[in-house]
Amino acid sequence: MLSKWVRNILQATVYDVAIQTPLDFAPKLSARFNNDIRLKREDLQPVFSFKLRGAYNRISQLTEEQKARGVICASAGNHAQGVAFSADKLGLKNIIVMPTTTPDIKVKAVKALGGNVDLYGDSFDVSNQYAIERSIKEGLTYIPPYDDELVIAGQGTVALEINQQWRDVDYVFVPVGGGGLLAGVAAFLGDVAPHVKVIAVEPEGAASLKAAIEAGSRVKLPQVSLFADGTAVAQIGELPYEVFNLQKSDHSGKLIEQGVITCTNDEVCAAVKDVFEERRSIVEPSGALALAGMKKYLSNNNITGKNCVAIISGANMNFDRLRYIAERTEIGEKKEAVFAVTIPERTGAFLEFCRDLKGRNITEFNYRARSRTSPDSLEPASIFVGIALKEGDKERHTIANSLQGAGYDAHDLTDDDIAKSHIRYLIGGHAGLTDEQLFKVSFPERPGALLNFLERLGTDYNITLFHYRNHGAADGRVLVGIQATTTSSLAVQDMLQEIGYDCTPVTDNVGYQLFLK
Repeated sequence: MLSKWVRNILQATVYDVAIQTPLDFAPKLSARFNNDIRLKREDLQPVFSFKLRGAYNRISQLTEEQKARGVICASAGNHAQGVAFSADKLGLKNIIVMPTTTPDIKVKAVKALGGNVDLYGDSFDVSNQYAIERSIKEGLTYIPPYDDELVIAGQGTVALEINQQWRDVDYVFVPVGGGGLLAGVAAFLGDVAPHVKVIAVEPEGAASLKAAIEAGSRVKLPQVSLFADGTAVAQIGELPYEVFNLQKSDHSGKLIEQGVITCTNDEVCAAVKDVFEERRSIVEPSGALALAGMKKYLSNNNITGKNCVAIISGANMNFDRLRYIAERTEIGEKKEAVFAVTIPERTGAFLEFCRDLKGRNITEFNYRARSRTSPDSLEPASIFVGIALKEGDKERHTIANSLQGAGYDAHDLTDDDIAKSHIRYLIGGHAGLTDEQLFKVSFPERPGALLNFLERLGTDYNITLFHYRNHGAADGRVLVGIQATTTSSLAVQDMLQEIGYDCTPVTDNVGYQLFLK
């Protein structure tokens, strides 16, 4: 007997607007990992994301009375486009509530699909609550992004297609935000193909399912990283979590038995490049998340000879983000390591250092001479160096050990986000300040954010360092130095938290101590 979930998936109406996306063979990845790897191309949907499936399935099955009143949703990304497209297709009144921090490119995309955008609130939570309140007040039907049976059923048609396209699948890797896609895929395969293992993949900075598994119940993350914005959800959905627990306990195949694979931003960037090299398509970070998790899972578990599918969930990429992705890809692919190394400040020291690397290729070298107390002083020099890798982490650790063995004071900064995002661009000399405190701050990407920050600081604090780079997300990453005592720096933190800016003291960061302090 078919389960409720499978029945709903089989009856889904998604194909009025969605296409059956191809399951593309990935020859380069297959050869590299010695597995048959294929990509489920949801980035090829009319709105470049799988979200169209769930949105249309939910909206198309409204009653005539509900359709006459119209629909509303809150989203800064793919769900917004799915709802706008679906409502326009059916000729329904629609309101798409988007946070005021939403990049213009996404707002314009929703409007182009027939969406009536209402910008409200600085965050998704505020926008979502506003949308729910407005739905009640105006009689509109609220369309959830993932916590709804028909939405989940619509997303579950992805699994229906995979099963039809490739009966011999062993693993399916699914990106997880709110969990609607995971729930639909796991529910369908759990009944129809219980031998298939479904592996959930989350960003390290937004792992709400992992947190729920560890706590034994749904929890809300205090903050989430917005780099993979399509999966940046603070709490796994209630219905998806129920499906997760059901699949975990009811099937001998132990779907989702491996828990959750989490990936760093660098690993996701590398997967974006992989998709490009395989299909010449550029997908968004969340779109490449499942592939990043697949690569990590196969490598960590030494799995070979299996049939593996990664769901490429979307391609709504903010073009400005490509620069950041390109910069971080080599580290994500474990093809580059970054070190801070202290060498003697004398003629020929750089030559000796290069010789000690034994022919390895240097990809980056940053250095600035320190001011000297006397013409004859020979203070050691700190260099920021990137080194190409051929054997990944194994070679990285070999380099670290060989540098230490050669007498160098070397620090591996490959996993230090502050060093990679800020320090490498700031190397130019030491300020010589003894009372400088350093902070990592996340600014909302909206007009007036910097002015708001400066006005709250007022004239009580002197800014001694400031570095900001836009990488196409809803938050801007800022490194700021302020002349302050340890006690007064706590007041700075409290002030920034009050205005909603995430602030972390990082004065002890190795890169800062070596290159800037």
